[in-house]
Amino acid sequence: MADGKKKALNARQQKTLLKVWRYVKAYRIYLLISLFLSAITVASGLYLPVLTGNAINLIIAPGRVDFAGIRDILIGMVAVIAIGAAAQWVMNVCNNKITYGVVRDIRLDAFERLQHLPLSFLDRHPSGDIVSRIIADADQFSDGLLMGFSQLFTGVITILGTLAFMFSINIPIALTVVILTPLSLFVAAFIAKRTYSMFRLQSKIRGEQTALIDEMIGGQKIVRAFGQEQAVQERFDEMNGRLRESSMRATFFSSITNPSTRFVNALVYAAVGIAGAFTAIRGGINVGQLYSFLSYANQYTKPFNEISGVVTELQNALACAGRLLDLIEEPAEAPDAADAEAPGEIHGNVSLSDVSFSYVPGQKLIE
Repeated sequence: MADGKKKALNARQQKTLLKVWRYVKAYRIYLLISLFLSAITVASGLYLPVLTGNAINLIIAPGRVDFAGIRDILIGMVAVIAIGAAAQWVMNVCNNKITYGVVRDIRLDAFERLQHLPLSFLDRHPSGDIVSRIIADADQFSDGLLMGFSQLFTGVITILGTLAFMFSINIPIALTVVILTPLSLFVAAFIAKRTYSMFRLQSKIRGEQTALIDEMIGGQKIVRAFGQEQAVQERFDEMNGRLRESSMRATFFSSITNPSTRFVNALVYAAVGIAGAFTAIRGGINVGQLYSFLSYANQYTKPFNEISGVVTELQNALACAGRLLDLIEEPAEAPDAADAEAPGEIHGNVSLSDVSFSYVPGQKLIE
């Protein structure tokens, strides 16, 4: 039963991701530019350790320093840093354009669909829940999507780039890094699988709470007239407690992702340092290359920490996007038939007796 539920959640998550991709495709030009600039940003960052290692190798011994060569290297480092900073700035502009454009389009579609929904939907869903989807869920979705575009691309390219540089310096040490890497991926994937359902439940309860607040504020006079203050307070306390519990569980699992991957990555860095030191002693690499390798090992592990945080935020973003897309995909109200007749003269003599109505069996609406 639990496996079936997990499969259903994974299938829903994949469908939501595909639907979001349809909106992102409208901004594919900005997406391609962002990917290109991300590669430039990463390449500039990865080239700096090479220059630094070369500078270290020019410091041979006391009184034997090639200052002219170091000066040329420093000029090159300044140029590389400037190029990387400019590329990163333009990349962030493109990411903002994609993110807020996608959220705007989804909000517009959701609001437009709201104008064509039948009364049955509005009766079955509190207005506060609908408001929460269009405002709060859209904001949560934009935050997760922006973090995804800002860090996911750069992180993946950094991992691939550092691996290429490390293999070019020393293959055995690079293989040590590759062998230990799956530990970090396993930890991040293990936690991420458990966060999506929690964030989805959190969004659902938040919508219920918004609906209750909206209803109580709008009907405050009725609540007081019937002396329901205490009952309403108890409902809110119960709902607030469920929201607190679901938020705490979601936050707990998401907060342990980064420390867990950091611990694994620290082990990787230590292994690289030990292996590199023994290789340098045997003359397999020089001091400058050892520095470059340690720098790459550090840069290689950082994206795993960032990506693990991004994955957690994306779980929350997809959960919120799913609620918005559910609203967009609600069937619109069927138009009147072509041969429908307009009512004639109407008299106000109507009597109702023993009348009840509901859209869903067991859920009373009018009685």
